[in-house]
Amino acid sequence: MTKKLSLEQYPLHLGLGAKAVPQPEFTGMEWYAAYVDRNAADGGEGRLVSMYSFRESWTSWERHPAGDEAVICTAGEITLIQELPDGPHKVTLRAGEYAVNPRGVWHTADVADHATALFITSGIGTEHRPR
Repeated sequence: MTKKLSLEQYPLHLGLGAKAVPQPEFTGMEWYAAYVDRNAADGGEGRLVSMYSFRESWTSWERHPAGDEAVICTAGEITLIQELPDGPHKVTLRAGEYAVNPRGVWHTADVADHATALFITSGIGTEHRPR
C-alpha cells in the first residue's frame, strides 16, 4: 500500500539502484547525522530530497563536499549566497526557478518575507559554520 507523506516532515532518500526510501520524521539538526548513518552504503551517489519553509534568513553557512545541491524555489522568494573563488555571488529564486550550489561551495540564504524550497543534496560530509 502506498503511503502519503509530507516532504517537509519526512524527507526522502534517493539511493543506488533507483531506490526511493522514505526517511523518519525530521527532528532538527541532529537528524542529519542519523540520516548519513542510515544511508552510508550509497556513499556520495545517494541524494537527500527535502523541503523547508523559511520566514527568516539562515543563521549559518553550509557546504556539501560529496556533490552538487539543487535548490528549487516552490513558493515565495529566496536569495542564495555562494562564496565563489571570484567573490560572493547572489541569485534570487522565485517559485519555479532553481539554482545549483556546486560541490564544496559555502552557501547561505536570505529570505525577506517567506520562501519554500526543495533541496536535492548529496549530504555525506556536509559541513556548517556560523554566519
